[in-house]
This record gives sequence, C-alpha cells and structure tokens, in this order.
Amino acid sequence: MKTILSLTLASLILTFIALGSGAYNMAATDKHWGITEKIIEWVRESSIEARAKHLEVPPLDDAEVLLKGAEHYNAMCTTCHLAPGLKPTELSIGLYPQAPVFHQRESVDDPVKKLEHIRAYFWVIKNGLKMTAMPAWGLSHDDDSIWAMAAFVLKMSHMTPEQYENLISSAKDHSHDHEHSSH
Repeated sequence: MKTILSLTLASLILTFIALGSGAYNMAATDKHWGITEKIIEWVRESSIEARAKHLEVPPLDDAEVLLKGAEHYNAMCTTCHLAPGLKPTELSIGLYPQAPVFHQRESVDDPVKKLEHIRAYFWVIKNGLKMTAMPAWGLSHDDDSIWAMAAFVLKMSHMTPEQYENLISSAKDHSHDHEHSSH
C-alpha cells in the first residue's frame, strides 16, 4: 500500500512540475488532447445538467417572448453564435472551443428533451461558462429576458435568413426596453 501511495504521490508531483513548466500549451490554436477534450465536455455537460434540471420553466409560448428573445439574441449573441445568413466573424473563427451555431442544430421535438434544452440554455446564458468566452448575462439581465433568449435559441433550428430577419424587424417594431448601447 505504501508503494502505491508513493507512486501516486510521485506521479502527481511530476504532473504538477510538467504543467507548471509550461509543457501544456494553452493557446487556442493548439487544440486539447483528445482525452482532455472528452473530460472537459463531460464535466461541462454534467455541471449544466446538475444545475439546470430543477429550474422552473415559465410559460414561453407567447409571441412577445420570442420577439424579446430575438431582439436580445441579435444584439448580444450573433458575433459568436452567428445567425441565419451571417458569415463567421473574426471573433467566432478564433474561439476555442467553438461557440455552437444554433440555427444549424437539429430541431428538438420531444417535449422532455425540449425542457432539458431550454433549462440548459437558460442556465448557460445566465451563468456563462468558464474558459469558453460565454459571458454570464445574468449579471446584467433579468430572468425574463434570459428565458426569452433561451426560448429563441431553441426555435432557431434550421431558421432561414428571411425568417430571422422578419423576427428581428418585428422585434424592432415592438418596445422591449432593451438598451442596445449597453452591449
């Protein structure tokens, strides 16, 4: 038992020395090792699921909610997550990990999966994600606005540029007291 404990301790010390020496390249242009990527993804998904699964989802079927979400998304999210018809931006190209492009995702039809997705979207939008460039919008936005963004993100699947532009135009015609200059 002492031998196993000694080997484990020695391995940890060598790992810390190697990592502290700069051996692991943190540049966004140098992708993680495969195992590192899988571990990070597993930890991220588990963390989001554990924190989002008990969120109470408010009614989000109202057209005003979708317009409010579209307005906020257009003002705050398109630089990284893009929008239908929008080409990748300099910022979105340089992100690692890459930000999800929601309008290219498959639509979710199962009601249980929809609830899981919308809760996860809300939690991530509100709290952000470490080491991803995803900000915590909950520091500057109320929950109603964040739920609206989450609902809009869920509806973006396979949205056409025309549909997106129509929603954005409609949102501009309605007042949601959204300060675009603060973003």
